[in-house]
Amino acid sequence: MESGISRNQNAYHKSNALADLVGDFHVVPLATSLSLAFENQLPTLKLPLPCGQTAPKNDEMAALVSRIWQAFNPPRPAKTSNALKFGILGAANIAPLALINPAKSHPEVIIQAVSARDRKKAEAYAKSNGIPEVKDSYQDILDDPNIDCVFIPLPNGLHYEWAVRAIRAGKHVLLEKPSVSNAIEAEILFKLPELSKPDAPVLLEAFHNRFFPAWAYFRSLINSENVAHVSSSSMIPWWATSKNDIHFNYSLAGGTMMAMGTYNFSALRLIFDADPEECLSCDTKAFDDGVHKNCDYEFKAKFRFPGGGIGEASSTLKGGTILLPSSVTVTNKEDVIPDNTLPTSQKKVLLRELTLYGLVHGLFWHRIDVKDVFEIRSKNGEVIKKWEEKNTHKVYTFKEAGGEFADLPGEVYWMSYRHQLEQFVNRVRGRKTQHWVSGDDSIAQMKMLDMAYEKSGLGLRPTSTYR
Repeated sequence: MESGISRNQNAYHKSNALADLVGDFHVVPLATSLSLAFENQLPTLKLPLPCGQTAPKNDEMAALVSRIWQAFNPPRPAKTSNALKFGILGAANIAPLALINPAKSHPEVIIQAVSARDRKKAEAYAKSNGIPEVKDSYQDILDDPNIDCVFIPLPNGLHYEWAVRAIRAGKHVLLEKPSVSNAIEAEILFKLPELSKPDAPVLLEAFHNRFFPAWAYFRSLINSENVAHVSSSSMIPWWATSKNDIHFNYSLAGGTMMAMGTYNFSALRLIFDADPEECLSCDTKAFDDGVHKNCDYEFKAKFRFPGGGIGEASSTLKGGTILLPSSVTVTNKEDVIPDNTLPTSQKKVLLRELTLYGLVHGLFWHRIDVKDVFEIRSKNGEVIKKWEEKNTHKVYTFKEAGGEFADLPGEVYWMSYRHQLEQFVNRVRGRKTQHWVSGDDSIAQMKMLDMAYEKSGLGLRPTSTYR
């Protein structure tokens, strides 16, 4: 095992001051989405909502305001005597949204300590977020026997090393996505011998959106065997990122595919319930200078899945001025619907398209559209009659989802991060978990990212030398 600071960590130390703001652009869509919702209530502005949506009604706006207010001002139950104590590696801007705030409403979670490269910054961060302890280094958190779990929101290029260190220190790990820099690191991390022991630490790649009720309900509407095509997109406005952000530092495993794009890739894999066989194309716009070289700021990729299904994903960190919601659209194969009222010379065909708007941050706003196009066709394929039926769903709680989900835990103000924390704690406690991201899943996700980067010509993100 190497000691000291790895090559990637040295790069981090030399990077722009924004390096600590890992995940910062994740916060921007939330505020912007909310602003758009409010602004559309002002007739003088008349801003169009993304995707042609109409402005929310007054009761919808009231529910939105209440939901978001409670999300950031949740009830604070008394902590249990054996509550899990978390340490945070890095004074990251994403941590309040991803862990600190969700922990307030969880009786079994305490945010105990934080460390950062700059102790003064860590002290200010701790004071601002009500964290009782500040450690001198990341390693000091791992060495503290009173810390049960660690959250790692460091730059991508540091995920692998500090996750390995944490697992070997016996800590449970909540690891920001993407889990690591490439599939080489993923294979090592998720197959560590320590993870196969009876009392193994819990390791979870924090794909928070996969724990939200709307995503679970959306997937329940889909039969993977019937899927012909899936497309998923996301974007961050140009003004929300800077070329000097860590997201555009190659040595820190930067790039749009590693950032927002990984949500889109994950959606394709889960909808098809399979891993891609080939990346057919991956067109990118990328920087070609200095530490930014080979970092994509925009991409569009196409994959072939088993059975011939096609998946397309696109994202940009340099998008237009107005935020558009992340989305995933599923097009099913044609389905012949039995209809005894038709003569034998005719058949009824269904073409279904399902779309989830608000793939990444469903609590702020989401909508599920189901569009069914029916056709009555003659034997020679002539369309005799055609009509369309549409249904819309919003699912902020599992109770609203109903059916198999009705009894799952959750409140209307729980963000995807709070749902994720619930499952993480359940797994640590040895309780049943309804949703999870397995190690094999995380490895497959990195293989898909590698496949796209290789096809693009930009190459894999650098592999850590730490072992």
